[in-house]
Amino acid sequence: MQEVREELQVRDEEGALLPDFVYAVETALDQSDSRRLRALAADLREADLADLLEHLRQEERAALIEVLGPEFSAGTLSELEEAVRDQVIEALPNEQVAEAVRELESDDAVYLLEDLDESEQSDILAKLPEIERVALERSLDYPEDSAGRLMQTEFIAVPPFWSVGQTIDYMREEDDLPNSFSELFVVDPAHHVIGTVPLDILLRTKRPILIEAITDEDVNVISVDVDQEEVAREFERYDLISAPVVDENQRMIGVITVDDIVEVIQEEAEEDIHRLGGVGHESITDTVLRTTRNRFVWLLVNLGTAILASIVIGLFDATIEQKVALAILMPIVASMGGNAGTQTMTVAVRALATRDLGAANAGRIITREMLVGLLNGLLFAAIMGAVAYVWFGSDQLGFVIAAAMVINMLVAGLAGILIPLGLDALDIDPAIASSVFVTTVTDVIGFFAFLGLAALWLF
Repeated sequence: MQEVREELQVRDEEGALLPDFVYAVETALDQSDSRRLRALAADLREADLADLLEHLRQEERAALIEVLGPEFSAGTLSELEEAVRDQVIEALPNEQVAEAVRELESDDAVYLLEDLDESEQSDILAKLPEIERVALERSLDYPEDSAGRLMQTEFIAVPPFWSVGQTIDYMREEDDLPNSFSELFVVDPAHHVIGTVPLDILLRTKRPILIEAITDEDVNVISVDVDQEEVAREFERYDLISAPVVDENQRMIGVITVDDIVEVIQEEAEEDIHRLGGVGHESITDTVLRTTRNRFVWLLVNLGTAILASIVIGLFDATIEQKVALAILMPIVASMGGNAGTQTMTVAVRALATRDLGAANAGRIITREMLVGLLNGLLFAAIMGAVAYVWFGSDQLGFVIAAAMVINMLVAGLAGILIPLGLDALDIDPAIASSVFVTTVTDVIGFFAFLGLAALWLF
């Protein structure tokens, strides 16, 4: 077994799975070579095995998991992308899924269960011990993407009147502790959070000292119904390692740790990028039909905006017929405006998502983007005016495209900032709708300015 693993590296220097390794696994699957499959995959770390499963076809995933049997780690399921995770869980018997849920921390267990059919979810939960089942059912009752779904219910809470020695003895003797933790939570008899005690402070303090003497009362408490994106901002703003989660009565019911937040940050950033491109929650592991369905709606909207731009061009068809150079140069104006607007929009949407852009500084940022658009417009106007003059030998044509470039770049800068701000003010996610509106504005204004100026100056 060891010899096979030494022959093939799993990842390249940039962290991607090596094609030779994936091909070796696929070949072993095609040949039903169970011995070689176990040699290749049994000792993989959970994240590596998850990546491997995502590279395989659906039927190959089921075959590999069947070969691995008990050597298939439950933690691998929580590392999989949502679409692949659901396919893998469907291929596993509910008894094996229930066993996997028992091995995982509560937050990872919730991640596995939350998207299953209600009947399948109930069947798996019924196979768990009552205490674990009740805790998971309570977490699943909280809104999706909330702190309640993100938290794990395993944590260490101690009263302030315990001594350091009592606390250490408790942790040594208690079996039901989190798999890993970096601080203890100090609570009153009603389970209200008083503060925290980092492990390094606890271990450096003499045994007779009371917990209240080393408690840090400057603690960031998170409400159970807060959105996970707001939780991530709280962790980033205050450099948190973990934070207690409280219910409506301010009683501590869970804890969120920084490893959960890393996943949230990646998920939210990925979601924003996908929305800017109009692809929603698409993943490279999605089926052809699902991917087509996800992309069709926004492509249809884009078709409508393209028709609107074509209508503007149609208003000047006689002008274009008289001077072919206009048709050649026209796409340049629209393209430059579209790219400039997209640059501004991307920065604005991300700043709105991170709360770096708001009412307090909106005026200053709008002015900045307007000036940036104006300066870039003047610079590219000079370049394109000269190009048009050299290309077509017409100083008037050079002046027309230069003036149109200034107008469109200025409008692009304003549209790129004002459209996201306006959508945000209307409680519409700017990441979803901004790109369509910005592109429409820059196309329409670009064509109208260029062809309108041409009609006035050249004919």
